[in-house]
Amino acid sequence: MIKLKTPEQIEKIAQSGKILSEVFRKTIEEARIGASLKYLDDLAYRLIKEAGAEPAFLGYKPSGAKHPYSATICASVNDIIVHGFPNDYKLKTADVLKLDFGVKYKGFYSDAAVTVGIGAISKEAENLIKATKIALEEAIKIMKPENTLGDIGFSISQTAKKYGVKAVKELTGHGIGFELHEDPTIYNYGEKGKGIKLKPGMVLAIEPMFAISTDKIIQKKDESWATADKSLSAHFEHTVAITEEGVEILTR
Repeated sequence: MIKLKTPEQIEKIAQSGKILSEVFRKTIEEARIGASLKYLDDLAYRLIKEAGAEPAFLGYKPSGAKHPYSATICASVNDIIVHGFPNDYKLKTADVLKLDFGVKYKGFYSDAAVTVGIGAISKEAENLIKATKIALEEAIKIMKPENTLGDIGFSISQTAKKYGVKAVKELTGHGIGFELHEDPTIYNYGEKGKGIKLKPGMVLAIEPMFAISTDKIIQKKDESWATADKSLSAHFEHTVAITEEGVEILTR
C-alpha cells in the first residue's frame, strides 16, 4: 500500500534529506585516490551522528538478505552496482565509486546515491556516469500528477538507450518516508502511461542504475549486486516528493 504524506510530513522528510545532502557533500570531498572505503564509512557515520540523526542503513535487513547491514554507507566500486560493503579497499585512479546511504531523522527517512569517478577515468566511464545522472534528472522532470510509474521507467530506459548503455532491470527504486523502503516499486524501465498514477503526497526514491554492456546482475557472497559481465556500473538517486505545487527534491 502506498502511504501518502502530508505537507508537514514531507517537510520532516526534507529535514532528513538536508542532513543527508550535507553529509554527502563532505564525504564526496574525501573520496579520492588512497582513501579507504572504511574511512568514508566512518566519516559518514560521524557526520550523521553529529547532526543528531541516525544512519538508516546500519542494522537494516533488506528483503532477501541473510543478515542485517553492518555499515553506514554502501560503497560499490566498478562492476559492483549496489550494496558494496565499505571495507579496507583503497581507491585508485580510474575507479568508479557509487556511494549510497540514508538518514533517519526524527522518525523520517531519506535516501540518495551518487557516482564519483576517481582520478582519471575512461571515456566510457564518463559517458556512463553522465547518462545515469541525466536519467535521474529527466525522470524527476516528469514526476507530475496523472503521469505514471511507467512514464518514469520509460524515461530512464530511453536515456540509457540514447547514451548507448544498459538500464539494470532487477534493481529498483521505492517509496520512502515513514520507512526506508515502502511501496511502490519503481522500475528503471516501463511503458508510457502504464502503472500507478502519480499523485500529490507520494515520496519516492528514484534511482537509475546503468551498466556499460549488460542489464543482467549477479549477487556476490557479501550480498552486493554486480554486473553479470563485470562491466562498469553507475547509480544516482534522490528522494523526491510530489506536491500540489510541483516536484520537490528533498536530498539536494
